[in-house]
Amino acid sequence: MPVTSRIVVMGVAGSGKSTIGAMLSQRLGMPYRDGDDLHSPQSVEKMRLGTPLTDEDRWPWLDRIAQTLNRDAPLIIGCSALKRVYRDRIRSGAGGAVVFVHLSGSRQVIAARMAHRSGHFMPMSLLDSQFQALETPGPDEAVEVDIDRPAAEIVDRILAKLMTWQEAPTAAR
Repeated sequence: MPVTSRIVVMGVAGSGKSTIGAMLSQRLGMPYRDGDDLHSPQSVEKMRLGTPLTDEDRWPWLDRIAQTLNRDAPLIIGCSALKRVYRDRIRSGAGGAVVFVHLSGSRQVIAARMAHRSGHFMPMSLLDSQFQALETPGPDEAVEVDIDRPAAEIVDRILAKLMTWQEAPTAAR
């Protein structure tokens, strides 16, 4: 059923990429990898200290995301992929078609989720910078799902949209 062997679950910090990616992994029978694990130690420390990453900080990370998709497909990977140029960079190095699944939510919903999560290096103070950097993907670029619902329902909606995405001609996306 997968539309592609490369799926990127994207969105701002706290949107549920890890949770939804793991659930999609189970439903599709594809491995899931958390893109946060591919950040350099320097970038993790920078974010932990509350400093937003620059494009220059992100390029090597995005290249590692693309290389991982290229090498390990079939694969679902979580990655913020906030800007179109980031998504283009991933696509160019992934070795095949990539479907982005955008987990979209209001700042209020995501802030509430971040307030209840523990053990993650990304502080709440960086949430505004994430929203400022986000270039919402268009329908030609990603499947979009609102996250203001239970996780199982989000996954059901993603799977339904992936079926539509698979059947839609490129021009209709």
